[in-house]
Parts: sequence; structure tokens; C-alpha cells
Amino acid sequence: MSDYRPISCANYDQFEIAILHKQCLRITWHDEQAMVHVEVLRPCDLQTRGGEEYLLADTLSGQRIELRLDKITRAEAADKPGCRA
Repeated sequence: MSDYRPISCANYDQFEIAILHKQCLRITWHDEQAMVHVEVLRPCDLQTRGGEEYLLADTLSGQRIELRLDKITRAEAADKPGCRA
């Protein structure tokens, strides 16, 4: 059984809007080892697998990463060059 905890609809909507507008977000999250990460990411898609929701995003260097939504502790708009198509 998963320890996934669904996020609020408002937070989910924030990711959907960023994807639609090709807006980068400064995202803070913790990984499975409880290490905290902060990075500007370009959200690309949202997926649901096995009852868990994930954000697929690209780093500014082009690497694709996948974050489980309940591991994200903060997301805010980030104005960076190249963040809008």
C-alpha cells in the first residue's frame, strides 16, 4: 500500500496552468531520502499511476524528471529566460 497523500485541487490546478502557459516554476521538494531540493523546472505533464500523481518536468538544462506531487512542498512562478515558448 502506498503512502501517497493527494494534494489540494488548487495546487493541482497551479501545475496545470503552468503547463498550459509553458511557465517555469521554482519547485521545492524532498526525495525518498528526505533530502530537500529547490530547482527551476518547466512542467510538461501530469500523470496518475497506481493511485499516485506525478509531475513530469524538464530542468533548464533539458533533463526530464518526475516528481510525486505529495513530495512537492512549494511551487511558485519563476521568471527565467527561455521559460516560455
